[in-house]
Amino acid sequence: MVNRPVESVSLLAVSKTFPAEAVLDFARLGQTAFGENYLQEAEDKITQLADTPECPTLTWHFIGPVQSNKTKSIASLFAWVHSVDRLKIAQRLSSQRPAELAPLNILLQVNTSGEASKSGLNPAEVEEVASTVAKLPNLSLRGLMTIPNPDHREEDLQHEFLMCKSLMDKLNQTGLHLDTLSMGMSQDLETAIACGSTCVRVGTALFGKRDYSNR
Repeated sequence: MVNRPVESVSLLAVSKTFPAEAVLDFARLGQTAFGENYLQEAEDKITQLADTPECPTLTWHFIGPVQSNKTKSIASLFAWVHSVDRLKIAQRLSSQRPAELAPLNILLQVNTSGEASKSGLNPAEVEEVASTVAKLPNLSLRGLMTIPNPDHREEDLQHEFLMCKSLMDKLNQTGLHLDTLSMGMSQDLETAIACGSTCVRVGTALFGKRDYSNR
């Protein structure tokens, strides 16, 4: 058991590959934050649900890899982006965020596992990038995100999560005011919460097994 207040951790329902109707089912139960990985799919869902009278105001989070040619749409459609892995992407999101919208909430993705194939900033460059991103207009730097190696042992998962937590603590000591650690998914959320996560990204445990055959 982790002795933390329930309100200290938010649930992000990861609805990628599931239809708008599935989102609406959870929205009717009071869930308002949803995460999407694929831009076109997300755009269709967001548009479809925008005019649903019984649907509460939803907050959409982009959690997939951000390609340069898609930053304009992401900056317009989403309230949060969890997967900013380089300064160039942050700069494009900043310049393309519509002026009439609130600042875009940004999380820097950190490659805590050290895998060459995985997106994310090297932990050693996080402080410099965060300092620059925090000064960009139209963005609000809120914290960090990581995706650990799912094949790691429990102690290795803890090491990765605690590394991300330590990085955010150090950034706050430099004068930043970060409040969000996006860590933990269906299979490792308990460990992530024990290590300080403030937002868990849960899909399979809520929606069921995904079918990627049409992608």
